[in-house]
Amino acid sequence: MTLATTADLVASATATGTAVLAFNAITLEHAEGIAEGVERAGAAALIQISENTIRFHGGRVAPLATACARIAQSSTAALAVHLDHLQQVPLIEEAISSAAELGVTSIMVDAAHLPYGDNVAQTRAVAARAHTAGLWVEAELGQVGGKGGQVLAAHAPGARTDPAEAAAFVADTGVDGLAVAVGSSHAMSTRDARLDVELIARLAAAVSTPLVLHGSSGVPDDQLRAAAAAGIRKVNIGTALNLAYTGAVRQVLGADAVATDPRTYVSAGRQAIADTVAELCGVVERVRR
Repeated sequence: MTLATTADLVASATATGTAVLAFNAITLEHAEGIAEGVERAGAAALIQISENTIRFHGGRVAPLATACARIAQSSTAALAVHLDHLQQVPLIEEAISSAAELGVTSIMVDAAHLPYGDNVAQTRAVAARAHTAGLWVEAELGQVGGKGGQVLAAHAPGARTDPAEAAAFVADTGVDGLAVAVGSSHAMSTRDARLDVELIARLAAAVSTPLVLHGSSGVPDDQLRAAAAAGIRKVNIGTALNLAYTGAVRQVLGADAVATDPRTYVSAGRQAIADTVAELCGVVERVRR
């Protein structure tokens, strides 16, 4: 299948009143497992690579991004490649200039940690350059806790996204998607987050661009479905895949203390990712039925 674009996948989710899932890939096996799981579910999704993952790979975007694009291109599912939570200006510039070559069709500029005016200014400048390169651009307003050592809780005062401010932010920056703080948190290992679904609905009514939910690994199934029904159009998931992967690897190594071939345990981790992805795709797909 031809490599999909983020713009098309989000537009399709918007038209059908559901959400497209975006799964974080850290290794080649993550990307392979994501593709397998999405194919099995008969769904569409994004494979996304965060700035933290790029840093893990020595600051190099091309190796993993190119591999993800090749996996997406050869998949029977509609898959697009997205670069997530980009903060460093040199990395943002490299991402924009090399996106077409790498098969990347969207980026997220993450300036939510800055004062509001600085967030607007940086996001607007990046969006203008990225649009020239044909990229779909996501930004964040409000702060979703749990990333980069933040101590800001998902329910702390000032963490939530204000609908009026969100409308002004989108108008001033020209972004195509807006990540909002509505009660989820990054890096959650338990699925007990409670979303402010009423706030999601108010944000969807106030903002013309699709809304994005970060920190979705900690959100239970019923809340994911409620979020999509209320107006979330892109759902980011990372930690859930890592929990599945690591658990499977531990199980294999725990059963064989002399195992040395990484293929024996990495393949188990990859399969666990595929199973998790297929299950989560089914959860969101049920919104449209």
